[in-house]
Amino acid sequence: MSEFWLISAPGDKENLQALERMNTVTSKSNLSYNTKFMIPDFKVGTLDSLLGLSDELGKLDIFAESLIKRMAQSVVDVMEDAKGKVQENLLANGADLTSFVTHFEWDMAKYPAKQPLVSIADTLAKQLAQIETDLKSRTAAYSTLKTNLENLEKKSTGNLFTRTLSDIVSKEDFVLGSEYLITLLVIVPKPSYAQWQKTYESLSDMVVPRSTKLIAEDNEGGLFTVTLFRKVIDDFKTKAKENKFTVREFYYDEKEIKREREEMTRLLSDKKQQYQTSCVALKKGSSTFPDHKVKVTPLGNPDRPAAGQNGRERESEGEGEGPLLRWLKVNFSEAFIAWIHIKALRVFVESVLRYGLPVNFQAVLLQPHKKSSTKRLREVLNSVFRHLDEVAAASRLDASVEIPGLQLSNQDYFPYVYFHIDLGLLD
Repeated sequence: MSEFWLISAPGDKENLQALERMNTVTSKSNLSYNTKFMIPDFKVGTLDSLLGLSDELGKLDIFAESLIKRMAQSVVDVMEDAKGKVQENLLANGADLTSFVTHFEWDMAKYPAKQPLVSIADTLAKQLAQIETDLKSRTAAYSTLKTNLENLEKKSTGNLFTRTLSDIVSKEDFVLGSEYLITLLVIVPKPSYAQWQKTYESLSDMVVPRSTKLIAEDNEGGLFTVTLFRKVIDDFKTKAKENKFTVREFYYDEKEIKREREEMTRLLSDKKQQYQTSCVALKKGSSTFPDHKVKVTPLGNPDRPAAGQNGRERESEGEGEGPLLRWLKVNFSEAFIAWIHIKALRVFVESVLRYGLPVNFQAVLLQPHKKSSTKRLREVLNSVFRHLDEVAAASRLDASVEIPGLQLSNQDYFPYVYFHIDLGLLD
């Protein structure tokens, strides 16, 4: 499953034993895969600051998750011709998302633990806000490009009444450069081909005999040329309409046709350049309560090398990728890493608020094995840690007990600190 539960319990002897019982039961029952989730010792600050920060981190958590989901969808949009390769392009610091989460290590260089918690949260918020601003700008430009291309493509795929004719007609189909003569294009219904051949010369005076030629047709009709004197254009159009022949407003302009063709070629090229196939190997690892960790290296702006990485290495990683896909990959990684750091901050803040000082708690990451086992896993956790909130547990087990202002259900009862991480970003 792509779902994780991030919990914490006090770090005293009794609760560490409870964690071991939880690990034993969940392992034997094949309910979840559990790993320690290491969180630094931060500066606690005041109770008021923690309460305020708790609310702000909750909002930032929601924003970060929303942002990475939008970025994942943008990768899907850009890779429309290779959607099977999307997941291997959604990485965090070069690792697949599951490996990154299960081997998470706080990035001390980017978010120094010695800073006040408020400052760390502010750094994360500004980083995500900048990524969102850039995302809006880049995706808007790409959307405009796609729209312009789709509009041009529609012109070349409609019927003879609406589609562009620049890829159908040729210079040889027209009388050009004449002061008196002009060639018109007429759409004739298929059942009326014979009628057209018999009557077109008599629809008006001064129509050039035997000047008609079928140059294209679709399911409904054909496109015929006819040459006549300029001064009878209006009269010819009127008579043609009366006979259910439609004169298509088109005048051969070699420069305009060339411009339209070049515009289509340019848009196709620009769109293709935003994405080119890139295969990235995924890193995987597993153990029970492992201490192995993936180092979180700041990636920074995609236009400059990250710390510890030279320009040649970055060029090699991004080889074969268009600028938009490269930007999305780099900044998706940045945003995802920031999101998991926010989760870690939330666990710290809520653990201090719930368990008190001095700071002493253990965070654990659980990955349920099956969707069907989550209910049983929840029951195991609530049973193991029931002692952390005896009053709430009693009210849940005994519906007859009413506590003013306290309403609990089976789904929102957590005697321990709990946060959910859903990696199903494309669901």
